[in-house]
Parts: sequence; C-alpha cells; structure tokens
Amino acid sequence: MRQSYKVAVVGGGFAGLVTARELKREGLLVTVFEKADHVGGMWLYNSRVETDLLGLDPNREIVHSSLYRSLRVNLPRQIMGFMDYPFMKKEGGDPRTFPGHEEVLKFLEDFVRDFRLMELIQFGHEVVRVELTDEARHKWVVESRTRETESRWESKEELFEAVVICNGKHTEPKIAEFPGRDAWPGLQMHSHNYRTPEQFENKIVVLIGNGSSAKDILKEISPLASQVHQAIRGPDSQLKRLENHDNAWQHSMTMTYQQIECARKDGKVVFQDGSIVDADVIIHCTGSNGTVTVDDNRVGPLYKHVFPPSLAPWLSFVALPYKAVPSIVMELQAKWVAKVLSGKVKLPTQAEMADSVEELYRLMEKSGRPKHLTHTLQQDKFEYENWLATQLDIRPPERWKEIMFFSMEKIKSYYGDKYRDAWDVDKWIQE
Repeated sequence: MRQSYKVAVVGGGFAGLVTARELKREGLLVTVFEKADHVGGMWLYNSRVETDLLGLDPNREIVHSSLYRSLRVNLPRQIMGFMDYPFMKKEGGDPRTFPGHEEVLKFLEDFVRDFRLMELIQFGHEVVRVELTDEARHKWVVESRTRETESRWESKEELFEAVVICNGKHTEPKIAEFPGRDAWPGLQMHSHNYRTPEQFENKIVVLIGNGSSAKDILKEISPLASQVHQAIRGPDSQLKRLENHDNAWQHSMTMTYQQIECARKDGKVVFQDGSIVDADVIIHCTGSNGTVTVDDNRVGPLYKHVFPPSLAPWLSFVALPYKAVPSIVMELQAKWVAKVLSGKVKLPTQAEMADSVEELYRLMEKSGRPKHLTHTLQQDKFEYENWLATQLDIRPPERWKEIMFFSMEKIKSYYGDKYRDAWDVDKWIQE
C-alpha cells in the first residue's frame, strides 16, 4: 500500500487535529475540513445561540459550540493532553489544574503551530456530502460549502482516496420527551444554547438531566433564579433540597423513562414525585443525538469502533467511544488509522472484521446491554486501549491516567461542587 493517498479529515477539533498529525507523520496527503474559521471544534466559544433554542427546526442556522462563558474543564489537565504533548501550565496562561475553556483552545492552537498543521486546514468549509463514487479504486467525493455572502453559498467537490470522520456525534440536541411538552407556554431551551445566567434572574427554572452541564448550569443560575428544580433519573421517586442551594430542589423519577410526569398549558410542570411548580423556563440538559447515527446511537457496523468492514480502510471514524480518557483513545485510534493507510499495519479480512462486530452485538444482546451503549467503554476500557497499543507495537498508556479518570466521581462526591479547586491533583499522582 503506497504512502501518498489523499485523505480528507472532517472536523478540526481534538480528534481531527491529532488525526491530521498522525496522517501527516505517515506521509499521507491530508486536508482537514473545518466549518468554523478557527481550530478548536467544541472548544471554540461562540456567544451566539441558535434561533430555535430547542434545536428542533431542521432549517435553523446551527451554532456548533455548546460552551457557556464560565465553563471549566471537568478533568484535570494532566489527563487531557496527548501522550507526547502534555497539557502543561504555561506562563501567562490559566494556571489552574481545571482551567477554563480558553486554556484548552490555546493548547490546541499551540498543537497546530508546533506540528505545522495550519497549512492542512480549510477553514470555513462545511462538509455537506461524503460519497463513494468508485469502489474499485476507493474514490470518495467530499462536497463542502463556504459562505460567500449572508444569503449565498459556494459549493465545491474534491476527490480523496480515504476519509476520516472526526466531527463527533454530539451535534444534534436530544430533547426530553414528556406529555404536554409542545403545548407548554414557557421558554424551553437545550443546554447547547446556554451561555450566561443573567436571563434567569427571578425565574422558576426546571433543569432536566444530571450530567456535567446540568450541574454547572444549576450552580451558576441558582444565585439569580427564584427557584431551580432539577429532574433526574433516580432509584425512587423523591423530592429533596440540594445541599448548598437554598432555592434548589431535586426531583427523582421512578422506573418510567420520562423525568417529568407532564407539562400543562397553564405553565405548571408536574414531576414524578407528585410535586407541581409554576415554571418559567425548562432547560433540557439531555445530551445530543449523532448526525451519523444509524440506529439508537450505534454507529456501524464498525470494527473496533473505527472501521466499517465493507469500506475499510478507506472510511474510518475517530473519537466515537466514551467512558474512557478521551485524548488517549482518540490518539491511539488516529495512530491506528494512519498506520493502516500507510501500509505499516494490516487489518483482518472483511469477513473477520464483520464477524467481530457481530460477536460484539451478540454479547451485548445476551447480557441485556442496550444498543445505545455500543460505543461506551466500561469494563473493557483498559483492554481496548491495550489492544490498540498492541496493533501499533507501542507501550500501553500509563495506567494512572485511567485510574484518575475513573476516580473522578468519587473525587466529586468527596469535595462537592468545589472539587476543581479543593483537590490536590499533583499530590494524588505522587501518592
């Protein structure tokens, strides 16, 4: 397999940039398509929000960023860098172990500069179509568009021999389903469109979800809001006041899927625990659906979460797995893709890859693991990273980084909302 293939990389965030570096290292001809005018992907802050705050209108102009102004990372910088390019504290930068999003963007800008990736990136190019036009010669057409004026777009097509999708699966907001949602008269929005807390002053706000964004938004709006009610999935139906928040309550659901019993036309929101509030705002902190999802958040079939067996190695995906240290997984996947395309690492046959995927699906079904968790690395997280390292004939990632990642919930529970500043990470590493 020759080493001069033209490879398109879709996305200029963490995954796209490290993938571009690895492809470049292997002597491949790389073009990165980035919709924004700057590197950073999800770490590129944009104060604008979408005209449809719930993200349901397919004709809305999509704002890619979901960052809110005050966001800080929820992982220590020690496990956010790459294996040979750590996320170090730099003079004049944000010195905190859990820095703000501006520091992450600066890290990526430095990465692009130090590895001379800028010349590979086509900014302002939104990919609208990727199509296999010649299977025998693995020719792919990538159609992208650029905005010429406010109302006019310019489209172009380019041919490549391989395409790597690195724009993630978190682009379309996922909205909570509950009776009366569409007829409820108050303001509804997705956390994707949250930026600052001022608009919630003296409002009664309902937050749906218990992820990082929900916790951060609750902490930020509760000093201004009249009341905050958080609806979560829990083991039983109960109502409790949240610690350190005099005006915030948590409502747990029972065994049903929906976190809210119903919303009424008179503005009232009814929770599973039976309580009722006359709310002004509902914020859906419920994650996103993937634009490349085939079936219930399962992208595939994909061999080892990267290669579709029938199209390998000419189409691949980097950074789909989660519940593991993101930078480690995406870097190992990027190295694997690059070395397969350069001919230094061989894939199994198409039939063998297809059998591997089917075996994974059978095991999931047998164990009762739902389809939407296909790309969630749980008990097999270390095994997956070690498997990738073995394919590359390199040392496995340092184990302490994974231990730190999976200790985060205990750390957050121990220190509470102040964990970012209270936890001495360097001391923890030394011990």
